Amino acid sequence: MSTLSIIFPLLFMAILGYGFTAKGTFTKERIAGISQFTFYLSIPAFLFINMYQADLAKSFQIKSLASFYLPVLVTYCIGGVLYAWLNRQRKPLLGPSAVFGLGCSYSNTILVGLPVIVGALGDEMIGNVFAIITFHSALLFSLTLLLGHKQDRASFDLWLLLKGIVFNPIVLSLSGGLVLNLLQVPLFDDLVSGLTLLSTPALACALFVLGANLSFYKISQDWQLALAASFIKLVLLPFSVYLIGRYIFGLEGDNLAVSVLLSASPLGVNAYLIAMQVKQQQAIIASTVVLSTILSVITMSVWLAILMS
Repeated sequence: MSTLSIIFPLLFMAILGYGFTAKGTFTKERIAGISQFTFYLSIPAFLFINMYQADLAKSFQIKSLASFYLPVLVTYCIGGVLYAWLNRQRKPLLGPSAVFGLGCSYSNTILVGLPVIVGALGDEMIGNVFAIITFHSALLFSLTLLLGHKQDRASFDLWLLLKGIVFNPIVLSLSGGLVLNLLQVPLFDDLVSGLTLLSTPALACALFVLGANLSFYKISQDWQLALAASFIKLVLLPFSVYLIGRYIFGLEGDNLAVSVLLSASPLGVNAYLIAMQVKQQQAIIASTVVLSTILSVITMSVWLAILMS
């Protein structure tokens, strides 16, 4: 399958969402409704049923996890240190630096990474995708919230943090499917059919909502920082994953492609929600979401050409 054949259907859905929203056909309230259906019902059903049916023996590989998470954590630190150095006269720095680090390292694995991988490698790699992203949001969001709230201990609530992570629909559906898979708990065929039907529009709706959300976010005056974060996210991070995965852990073929393509995905919209919660870098993160998503059309095409050659 050519790179254009993989990218075009994804772009088509995203552009459709952007176009209908920008023209006013879909209001922000209507998109919010579609978004709630997508992220609270359809995508969790998709994640749960695929994790439940995944071949875990082939999916969970320490080398793949290390190839993805080691560069992600290093890139998170690089982004935070870079921001602290550029703004060394500003106080406090810990919260803003942590959020900027998140903007350099958090990938839109569900809305962009997963559809690209399914289009390029097929449904059989879904289990490998889920094995890697199971801890993705929990790890980076927890780290950012902990660091971000250190400067304002009065507003920090550990229980709310843990509750938000544990009961996140993505984390809950992945962990639920994983547990039932490990315990080999049988599900009724009718229930599996119902969940499969509910999950069918997940990726299409997710891409539509992604495009729609881009019409709501604007590029701020701090576009230089957003561009720097986008470069780190789209170029430095996947390049690091490629080097470490291939030359240190010996990953090849589809396993290497999954790790690289997940890391090469643009900044996820949920990073903006974390920035809002910490009350730091909202404008920069929103701008990075827009810039990295637009630029990822080019960078993802390049990575697909490299990995599929």
